[in-house]
Amino acid sequence: MPRPVPSIASPAPAGLPGRLWQASPPLTAFSALMFVAAALSLVGLVVDPRVITGAPAWLKPFKFAVSTGIYSITLAWIFLSLPHAPRVRRVVGWTTAIVLLLEVVIIAFQAWRGTSSHFNVATTLDQILFAAMGIAIMTQTVVSVSVAVALWRHRFSDRPLGWALRLGMTLTIFGALTGALMTTPTAAQLADARAGAPMIVSGAHTVGAPDGGPGLPVTGWSREHGDVRVPHFVGLHAIQALALLAVGLRRWRRPESVRTRAVLVGAASYAALFGLLTWEALRGHSVLAPDATAVTAFATWGALTLLASGWIGLSARRVPNHTLDGRTA
Repeated sequence: MPRPVPSIASPAPAGLPGRLWQASPPLTAFSALMFVAAALSLVGLVVDPRVITGAPAWLKPFKFAVSTGIYSITLAWIFLSLPHAPRVRRVVGWTTAIVLLLEVVIIAFQAWRGTSSHFNVATTLDQILFAAMGIAIMTQTVVSVSVAVALWRHRFSDRPLGWALRLGMTLTIFGALTGALMTTPTAAQLADARAGAPMIVSGAHTVGAPDGGPGLPVTGWSREHGDVRVPHFVGLHAIQALALLAVGLRRWRRPESVRTRAVLVGAASYAALFGLLTWEALRGHSVLAPDATAVTAFATWGALTLLASGWIGLSARRVPNHTLDGRTA
């Protein structure tokens, strides 16, 4: 097994853009392009008054440009920790950049046409574009598994970061898979189809009501019903959340073993939150209107997270202040 190699702990900030480009040119270029696309979508939000499924026409292109741009640059950043996996970096980098570009282009094209991109099967063209997006995202999710495998096999010199990346990437893959929950035709759509009505929409974000109802600002998450976009969002961003936790803990002058336990507790809490949000969405309940069962479940999650965090804090206090990972601080 190769010796542990330094990951991202040592580079000077000024050299990070160049190192990201070296790790994955397609991901770095795509991320830059997406932030340009986000800026153009903002212009569309200002000058185009059209509304699609209850939201401004260019809001979805804006959100997807930002989301895919952040994900791509995060993936390039992860590749800095995988110097011994050039094939994974090359295949996943190019595949991710191509399929995400296809998705964003389709979303923007449909916004330009004045129609929805997701779940739209009204015409042959809409069906082809929706199917193409589905195939593209499933392809990207499958190839990202190779990144998770490479992370689990790699020996990290920075153990907290290693566990954050392994568990974060794994949770992100599960978060991506929740997208499949939204593509199944709803009971109402199937009933209309059986009654002879043409199916123009197949699937929905919202559980318990049609899409397009009252939603939260920017995100559009339903304020009155379940919305699978909530756990989908939380799951997809697990990699950023846990990586930021590991990097932030570097300022906590405690041994690596303590910081590793903190990352593991954080990952367990994040996974539990993702599971609870998925359960709540599929029950048809908005996160803004939980019932007594959900309140109890979320309160239990919060209490257990606080207890585990307190245990980490108390165990850290038992470590002598002059010791840090076996060296003098």
